[in-house]
Amino acid sequence: MRIKGKTRDHAFNVVTGIISGILLLIVLYPLYFVIIASISNPDLTYAGKVYLFPKEVTWEGYRTILEDARIYVGYYNTILYTIVGTLLSLVLTLTSGYALSVRHFIGKRVINAIIIFTMIFSGGLVPTYLLMQQLHLVNTIWGVIVPGCVGVWNLVVTRTFFEENIPLELFESAQLDGCGHFLFFIHIALPLSGVIIAVIALFYGVNQWNGFFNALVYLNDKNKFPLQLFLREILLQQEMMSMDPDLVNSMRHKADLVKYAMIIVASAPVLAVYPFLQKFFVKGVMIGSVKG
Repeated sequence: MRIKGKTRDHAFNVVTGIISGILLLIVLYPLYFVIIASISNPDLTYAGKVYLFPKEVTWEGYRTILEDARIYVGYYNTILYTIVGTLLSLVLTLTSGYALSVRHFIGKRVINAIIIFTMIFSGGLVPTYLLMQQLHLVNTIWGVIVPGCVGVWNLVVTRTFFEENIPLELFESAQLDGCGHFLFFIHIALPLSGVIIAVIALFYGVNQWNGFFNALVYLNDKNKFPLQLFLREILLQQEMMSMDPDLVNSMRHKADLVKYAMIIVASAPVLAVYPFLQKFFVKGVMIGSVKG
């Protein structure tokens, strides 16, 4: 019986490994294809002749992007927005999540209901823009950061983490030594919350890095544009030039290369950071599956 059990376990592990490997290839190949397509001849790519290795290697797409000074301004602004926005979002989400996890917090149910309501309904673009204008946040860094600084789903996950992992008895014990909620949150709850901090930081960081809509709506000064808006301008510029009958062939090739190169340039920093936070990401995702 023991031998049969081991055989079954071994067969299960093999099948699971094969299925996981297939799924891994399905997920990774599109990204790999974008990489090799960004340095291959576009004609060969569209003809379906680029599979595993680049053909007729060219760096023209990357050269076009990296030689444009706007890219470096965009990188600087995006990094600034990502760092400041992530820190602000962490402060607001962690403090709010802890407050809503306190069992005897007065008005907790009402506030939770209002927060959940915002997941379903919003004020709309025009009222939001008018509000931002009245707050003098248009064409400022805060116009990009503030509208999405707190994600309701992230807040719910954070609240659930505190409810499930910070026992009430721990607070009561600290309270006997004269510790209030503020000191308890700073000195006890936060040090025990490394997992959720890493996960929420990753969520907010990726959202800020990829975000372009707030910048598109609320920014007028090009010196404050994030990377995504500059990449959009470069792409549109290349596509408009490719419509010129005298430059159709050469500029169309260049525009196609720029499209693929843009994906790599915009995604590379996030992909570089993700492996270091992967273990926290897996743990954090499971938090929301226990209780909402």
